[in-house]
Amino acid sequence: MRPYEVKVLIHRTRRAGVHDRPRMEEALDLMRAELEVERSTKTELTTRAAWLAFIRFGRQRFATAPAPDSDGLLFQYGTYAFSGRPMFTVDLTRQFDISDGDGEHDHYVQVHCELRYECEPALDALGSFDSWFFHDANADLDEWLAAMEGHLGPLLARGPSEIDVYEESV
Repeated sequence: MRPYEVKVLIHRTRRAGVHDRPRMEEALDLMRAELEVERSTKTELTTRAAWLAFIRFGRQRFATAPAPDSDGLLFQYGTYAFSGRPMFTVDLTRQFDISDGDGEHDHYVQVHCELRYECEPALDALGSFDSWFFHDANADLDEWLAAMEGHLGPLLARGPSEIDVYEESV
């Protein structure tokens, strides 16, 4: 995506009203666009920059069913060996409930922004953690975001070793 396309996509979705919210199929591109905004102003994408991109992405509302579990945010971290070698991973995820033709739950689509760091004792000592937030569930997004940012304290100034942004059905 070229810088102009990123700016147009973000501008269009920020001014969108309730009836013209972006479709869930646009979520991966929007997450990537938010990261590009941060990347364009810095030489290295830090954890803080990725977190700010996720905050903007998390605030963006999508065309989902008005149900408490149709649009959720997941913040989780821990030391895992998903890619073969152990790495401390912060996973910033957006989850959408996908319904079948009868309106019943069929599956979820998740958009992940994984930040991976080389293992070290200070990060391993953090253990693992996860927390969910769901739009339309009468919870305060700002409070949840502030609490999650508190967990990122030791990482905010660091640049991750790897960043992976992807979508999957679960």
